[in-house]
This record gives sequence, C-alpha cells and structure tokens, in this order.
Amino acid sequence: MELKIINQTENEVTIVVDKTSPAIMNALRRAASFEVPVLAIEDVDFKQNSSALWDEMVALRLGLIPLVSDLKSYTTVDNYDSETFSAKNSVKGTLKAKGPVVVYASDIKFKDPSVKAVFPDMPIVELLDGQEIELEVTAVMGKGTEHSKWSAGHFFYRGYPEFDASAGNIAKVLELVPQLEKSGNSIKIKNESKWNESFENICEKNGIKVTNRTDKFIFTFESWGQLTPKEVLNEAVNVLHEKLKEAKL
Repeated sequence: MELKIINQTENEVTIVVDKTSPAIMNALRRAASFEVPVLAIEDVDFKQNSSALWDEMVALRLGLIPLVSDLKSYTTVDNYDSETFSAKNSVKGTLKAKGPVVVYASDIKFKDPSVKAVFPDMPIVELLDGQEIELEVTAVMGKGTEHSKWSAGHFFYRGYPEFDASAGNIAKVLELVPQLEKSGNSIKIKNESKWNESFENICEKNGIKVTNRTDKFIFTFESWGQLTPKEVLNEAVNVLHEKLKEAKL
C-alpha cells in the first residue's frame, strides 16, 4: 500500500491510497468511524434547572459537545454504568450559571484541565433574568459502536477516477470543471482533495467516460476535533492490527 498526502489542515486530511482494495479501505473507514475511542458526556446530575429547556434537552446538548481527548490518559469502559466509572475511564465537570446569560460549552469546568470543549462557543442554553442552571457531568471514554457522540469524525473514500476523453468535449469540460487540466489527449485532476461526484456528472454529460479504480482511492479524514486526523488514523490502524490477531484461520 502506498500513501500520498494531498491536502492537510488542522482537522482534515486528504490522501491518495494506492495498491490496496475496497475491503481494506472500508475496514479502515469503519475502524476510524466507530472503533477509535473519544471522550463524551454520558452522565448529567442536575442540581438546578429553571431554564426554558427540560433536563433531557440540556443533557442531549451536553452529550453532543466534542471534547478534547487523551488516549494515553483514559481507557474505554466496558459498561456505561455509573458504578464502573473511575479516574481511568472518566472525568467529572461542573456547570453553574445565572441569567441573563448565554451558557456556552466553555462554561463547563472539568477536573482535568486538559479536557475541554473542542468548540468553546457552542451554545448550550440561554438563561433569562432570574433563571439558573447548576449541574455535574461525567465524561466517559467510549466508541462510536455504542453511540454517535463517541465518533471521532467523518471518514469517506472514493475510487480514483480515470478518464476516457476520446469521444468527449475536452474544451467544454475544462471550462466547466476548474479542478481538471489537459494531459496529452485526455484530462487529469489537479487537486484530488477538491474532487467530487458532481464533476464526474459534468464529464459524463460531455462525452468523457469516468471509471473509478478499485485499487486506488481518494481517502478523506475529517476529525470532529477530539483527536487530530493523524491520531485517528494511527489508532484505527492499531485497532485493525488487534482484530487481525484475534482472527483464527
């Protein structure tokens, strides 16, 4: 397998993967999406809530806040029960506010200062004059197989496109699709990270046949921010290695 990084930002990486198969790509996608553990709020203990939102609605919003996660400091929990929570797999935090004010994700104060909201300006609830909220949360390490709030991000791939422009209108396609350029008597992609299916449709409508390869792929990692794309990829590969060890022929 050969990997080539095409584009990389803080939370997104696009790579071209060559000499592999759809089965391997899908296994890697599933491991990255559902098997890489991250922290998420699982338990909420309300002391006071006189806001316009019910306790259940506030708890739902809290659970969907992405939290910066440290894979070295915390481990996953087998059962999501308060009796199994410990310092090894969970961390507690508090939230207390009085209106008039908008309560944001950054207002949650965790006992571990390294744990914080990825997006501090995510609003939780607006408190009017005289309204209050006070609660304690428990964030737990978990996996996306249990709930999507423990998903590390969005990961997808597509077969690398090849073009047959022998009967197509190359000039028209190049005019409509700026991500393509001429290559001899055919065309090629300038930047794989900008490619999408709509461009393929334009090619097909203008007589250029597009074939997606089954041994070369464009793979995009979009992290929600709990972990870096590199951390997610490394952990996903580790998960696959461990699963292969358990396989019996």
